[in-house]
Amino acid sequence: MHRKKLLLLSLFFSLLTFAAAAQQGQLRVEPAFWWAGMKNTQLQLLLHGNNIGSLQPVLNHPGVEITDVIKVKSPNYLFVNLNLLNAKPGKFNLQLKQGNKVVQRYAYELKQRDANSASREGFTNSDVLYLVTPDRFANGNPKNDTMKGMVDKLNRTDRGGRHGGDIKGLLNNLSYIDEMGFTALWLNPVLENDQPSYSYHGYSTTDFYKVDPRFGSNEEYVHLSKEAKARGIKLVMDMILNHCGSEHWWMDDLPTEDWLNFQDAFKTTNHRREAIQDPHASAYDYRMHTEGWFVESMPDLNQENKLMANYLIQNTIWWVEYADLGGIRMDTYSYPDPAFMSEWTRRVMEEYPNFNMVGEEWSTNPSIVAYWQRGKQNPNGYTSYLPSLMDFPIQSALSVSLNADEGGWDTGWLGLYATLANDFVYADPTNLVVFPDNHDMDRIYTQLNQDAALTKLALAYVLTTRGIPQLYYGTEILMHNTEKGDHGIIRTDFPGGWAGDKTNAFTGKGLEPAQTEMQQWTKKLLNWRKGADVIHKGKLTHYAPYKGVYVYFRELNGKRMMVILNKNEAPYNLELAKFSPQLQGIKQGTDVLTEKVFNLEKPELELPEKSPLILELK
Repeated sequence: MHRKKLLLLSLFFSLLTFAAAAQQGQLRVEPAFWWAGMKNTQLQLLLHGNNIGSLQPVLNHPGVEITDVIKVKSPNYLFVNLNLLNAKPGKFNLQLKQGNKVVQRYAYELKQRDANSASREGFTNSDVLYLVTPDRFANGNPKNDTMKGMVDKLNRTDRGGRHGGDIKGLLNNLSYIDEMGFTALWLNPVLENDQPSYSYHGYSTTDFYKVDPRFGSNEEYVHLSKEAKARGIKLVMDMILNHCGSEHWWMDDLPTEDWLNFQDAFKTTNHRREAIQDPHASAYDYRMHTEGWFVESMPDLNQENKLMANYLIQNTIWWVEYADLGGIRMDTYSYPDPAFMSEWTRRVMEEYPNFNMVGEEWSTNPSIVAYWQRGKQNPNGYTSYLPSLMDFPIQSALSVSLNADEGGWDTGWLGLYATLANDFVYADPTNLVVFPDNHDMDRIYTQLNQDAALTKLALAYVLTTRGIPQLYYGTEILMHNTEKGDHGIIRTDFPGGWAGDKTNAFTGKGLEPAQTEMQQWTKKLLNWRKGADVIHKGKLTHYAPYKGVYVYFRELNGKRMMVILNKNEAPYNLELAKFSPQLQGIKQGTDVLTEKVFNLEKPELELPEKSPLILELK
């Protein structure tokens, strides 16, 4: 009987302990681990758990010191500042105590940083970025198409639904990306987007430290990076600092009263990006641009809150280090707090001086775009450390120029020529990302009214002008969107990425002749560009377009290229006399696409109709 009582008492106390642990809840720690040997030796941990605000964090590890504990309005958070100046790699217990009693434990780890991490090189002019919407590229693991507990299920018939593309699909087709000649892979966001609908695009993050399980896992993402790197392909991560998803885990328990902008009264952004630079702008317009929400499902993050700011900066560095990234593309660059963006770029570039990050500032005004680039001397004193920006002015001018009639004093190619002439406003125009289209606009083949010849002219320009080229998946097979402006159609499934597809662009099976020809044409140009230093780094000299023909040269260390873009519907005789400064001593040029040799000693060069010539000069 006595033994039975002891067993019952033991069971009773075990249940009490279990109940207390359950009431306490699981402790969330972000970032979940870190590295010893980082340039910045300060680390701030976000701790979230039931009623942990009254607890005291304690740890014991060589070189790690708790310097401050910050309590906030919500009793379920603690922010713990650590000094890692002399920290050694290793694991240790982070304990939360109530007096002398340990209430919570978390096994924390400081990993050994790779010796070459800080000196990593980001994407450069020698790269070509391949932009992919993961949900629409290839379904490598049908088992993760629909995940238990996640509301937005697989529905491939819904243009705005999830179609099942994933990281495994990308891994399965890395050889295609490599053989096509791409050297950097930019994926639209892959982090968890546990939104009730329209979650496939990835821009409503619900966990900044977790890959969406419908795409795969953190480990699979790291594996993708490793496999891509082995092929000479850099992985570029698409990030969003401006907003999160309305279903983010912290939305039910916000740490502070100012974690979000307009936290108590949703207001929409006015999208007046000019208010940042405008010397006449009202404070109201400025605030509504930077603090207003895109939509109610995208809460606007308040980066003026120092805890939020540090959280986002550390998250960026964590992903660069963890996934061995080769670059970052930053969404909606001008929408967060400008002072924060300056500090974000400074901190990231401090850790990785040779890294590259490109910001999205969707303006066709070069002066607005140039404002955000590193090295730009701005009248208001604003300093940025951002190396690169998306060249929306060139993209717009390219599309308009190709669609416009020639013959006017400022029509046709002249619009593109005039836009490039604005390069004097940039601190470094050679580090801008140039592109014919992306995931947020009509595909270039659609913009050009499904004219394959004009599409080739667009790609020839993007791949030979100054800057870092980016192509959107499917451009190489003339993918288009039947309904203009519909994002779900713009982000169409890549043929061959799903079992049962009648057409397979990875193998060429079922492609139309025009698609196959375009694919091979693009492949040849991309692979030639890999070794074309004169295109990567060469000086660009362009001549004012005349009668539908735009000519420019690239020169480097005695090497010379002549690019001729002819929009005319018929062959055209190009007089060569005015190009004599670049053609002096040149006898012939070989077209890199057709390998045809052209005699440049004659007074005129007969151009094939409506096509580019990319001539290596000899």
